[in-house]
Amino acid sequence: MWNQVRKLQNNRTVKYGVPMLLLIVGGSFGLREFTQIRYDAQKIQRKLDPALEARVKSQKQSVILQEEYEKLKDQDLDGWKNIRGPRPWEDSKEQQNEQRALLNKGT
Repeated sequence: MWNQVRKLQNNRTVKYGVPMLLLIVGGSFGLREFTQIRYDAQKIQRKLDPALEARVKSQKQSVILQEEYEKLKDQDLDGWKNIRGPRPWEDSKEQQNEQRALLNKGT
């Protein structure tokens, strides 16, 4: 009996393979539990006060796609000019004013 146990202890499959399989299978179950805790915590944080939630929903419903389309329909979307943004070392207002002045001279 003890002789068979010693043979199993010296067997490479039992010595390295079985612990590796236990680590992989056990790790997947452990990770599942930890990720479930994360998602449960996010659900708790997302819950809003009912009064605040009603205000947020009413604000979302006030914007209708048709109204936004009407606003954009009257704008001229083909006649725009590209104005380069400032580089980090340039003054943004000064650079944009120069670009606008060049565009106004051209038209």
